[in-house]
Amino acid sequence: MSLILHGYRYSVYLRIVRLVLAEKGLAYDRVEVNPFEAIPAAYLALHPFGRVPTLVHDDFVLYETGAITRYLDRSFGGPRLQPAEPRALARLDQIIAIVDSYGYWPMVRQVFVHAASRPATGREGDRDEIARGLEGAGRTLQAIEALAGPGPFLVGDAPSLADFHLAAMVAYFTAAPQGAEALGRHPRLAAWWSAMQQRPSLAATDPGMPDR
Repeated sequence: MSLILHGYRYSVYLRIVRLVLAEKGLAYDRVEVNPFEAIPAAYLALHPFGRVPTLVHDDFVLYETGAITRYLDRSFGGPRLQPAEPRALARLDQIIAIVDSYGYWPMVRQVFVHAASRPATGREGDRDEIARGLEGAGRTLQAIEALAGPGPFLVGDAPSLADFHLAAMVAYFTAAPQGAEALGRHPRLAAWWSAMQQRPSLAATDPGMPDR
């Protein structure tokens, strides 16, 4: 059995897959693909859109993060990361969709990039982008705060794909002081994030600060 994960070290979506691989206890090889540079023809043969990540399992090629994480959970042993009960599974799918559709851009591309990543490399962030990002992120966090179950994780009493999908984005979001402050205004998610930070998979997949 061979698992090869292609992706960009600093990609949120690569980290989501790496978190799931770590939680499932799966060994894999990784191939660095930087989507901000010229995409190699060999990679475009795997992913015609040139995005990351892509998983190759023996002779099976799969791209799109949600498809990859669900495939890994269905195909391998280890802890189950999707609940069996239909409503809980629907809630998991809903939270992931909200994070993708409404959370990624404001939390990562606006707040993190302009309030943390650019200043870390001596560049000035755009204050208007930060403000717009905080507004959009606030709506996303409020929605997930309302949907999260009463247990220690977003869906039930065990970690699920929804937790790792959101955690990869919150890790970048809270690297900005404004993001950490915004998360703190949502007590349920603030407690959730404190617990998630203690998981070994978070430390094992930490990409550090982007250099661009």
